[in-house]
Amino acid sequence: MNFPTIYLASGSPRRRELLTQIGVDFLILSIDVDESYLEDETPINYVKRVAIAKAKAGWKSVADQEQRSVLGADTSVVLNNEIMGKPRDQEDARTMLQRLSGVSHQVLTAVAIVSGQQTLCELNISTVTFAELSNADIDWYLATKEGVDKAGSYAIQGLAALFIEQITGSYSGVMGLPLRETGLLLNQIAGAGNE
Repeated sequence: MNFPTIYLASGSPRRRELLTQIGVDFLILSIDVDESYLEDETPINYVKRVAIAKAKAGWKSVADQEQRSVLGADTSVVLNNEIMGKPRDQEDARTMLQRLSGVSHQVLTAVAIVSGQQTLCELNISTVTFAELSNADIDWYLATKEGVDKAGSYAIQGLAALFIEQITGSYSGVMGLPLRETGLLLNQIAGAGNE
């Protein structure tokens, strides 16, 4: 597949790695959007809103440059309909891992593309089941600092893979960019540009 060169409105190394994996050429944009939750906002609406906000902020930041589509994404770990964001500190990370221990949770990743007046968004929902974690498991993982800047306090592509019993859905979506949905959006944008 030949995907167009895009702007990536994200500093995530995982998103860069995943786009490279599927052969997408991209330029990185450093953007800043408000990622706070709105009152009574569902987790699905939240991740979609933030992904679109990132893509739109990226589009606005390059409005006077060569026009390329801008991709934004947002990932949230959701347990019992509650969004588990990035941990505030070590104790917050410990609490998150204790809550995830031995249960299934959802990982929601929205990917959005803005191209001119067109805004497209896709959502991926995956289910991840953790093994029972002992206090020693949690202490060990926290000492690695791997999950310090990750939703839910873990990185599935890293050492936390040792804790995963099952994944239903998209591994790349859990990492932060569902490749199937991303490819569909890129093809839609490429097709729209050829009309």
